[in-house]
Amino acid sequence: MLSIHTVRKLRDYVLDVTLSVRPGETLVLIGENGSGKSTVLNLISGILTPDAGEVTLGDRTLFSSERKINIPPENRKIGHLFQSYALFPHMTVAENVAFGLRCRKVPKAGIADAVAEQLSTMHLDDLSDVNVGRLSGGQRQRVALARALVLDPELLLLDEPLAAVDMRAQAPMRKELHDQIRNAGIPCIVVTHTLRDALELGDRLCLLEEGRVVADGTPGEVLSMRENGFIESFTG
Repeated sequence: MLSIHTVRKLRDYVLDVTLSVRPGETLVLIGENGSGKSTVLNLISGILTPDAGEVTLGDRTLFSSERKINIPPENRKIGHLFQSYALFPHMTVAENVAFGLRCRKVPKAGIADAVAEQLSTMHLDDLSDVNVGRLSGGQRQRVALARALVLDPELLLLDEPLAAVDMRAQAPMRKELHDQIRNAGIPCIVVTHTLRDALELGDRLCLLEEGRVVADGTPGEVLSMRENGFIESFTG
């Protein structure tokens, strides 16, 4: 279970968000650009530090302003897939997937075994020695997800995971992503601007407006709020 209450002063407003996500559940964050969606992910992963609040994952406290706890990002056991994928274009697929394991000082033999298994799972075996700069958007997405999952994370954070994927490839990639998330069986938060992503990936939707949760429920419950301007435009 992920539980967060995080407060951080931003340029235009104070973000104040309280959320929880159960094991195996996918929560999709939606809202206007600048509403705080990606900031929430960065506060959970430790890239940004809250001004106040607490973040717990299972029985571990990752951040607590009251108890002066702030676990470094690399020790939080979180898989974070960024909107840009943040891959290293001068490295091969295998080297990108291995990067986080090397940072954790995993022995070379363990890295090789873990990378080979993850590449096989993500159907990337044939691309192991290819530089990621030569890959398609869909292939880069799989490499980024493999890099996140190879760390055996306790939480997945996915920021616009299909944004760089060609429109024609999005449907099969969405299904593959859905299956990978389900197989992981851990809490997952997805940020998206796409209705189909929200419907096909999300067990729950959370609508953010200027750093506040204004709706949290099943996709049907949240998307029925047609009086909300964002929901009206989001559903077309």
